[in-house]
Amino acid sequence: MFGRIVIVVLVALLVWAVLARDTGAGPNPRHHTVRPGETLWSIAVASYAGDPREGVWELRERNDLDSAVIVPAQVLVLPA
Repeated sequence: MFGRIVIVVLVALLVWAVLARDTGAGPNPRHHTVRPGETLWSIAVASYAGDPREGVWELRERNDLDSAVIVPAQVLVLPA
């Protein structure tokens, strides 16, 4: 009896995990156009509270940057 309950719960969790999707109801992403002289560090300092290193990491991850090199007029997505 207990084994059947466990199996039903596991199947229900599996179905829920497969069907659960992002609704897209989150906040709209913010964008930042890079100006001459800006760095990821300066953008992180201006955009995020706390440790700028985490902000730089978030910027690189969100924008799929392989390095910290950015150029003027480049548009970056700022993580929420």
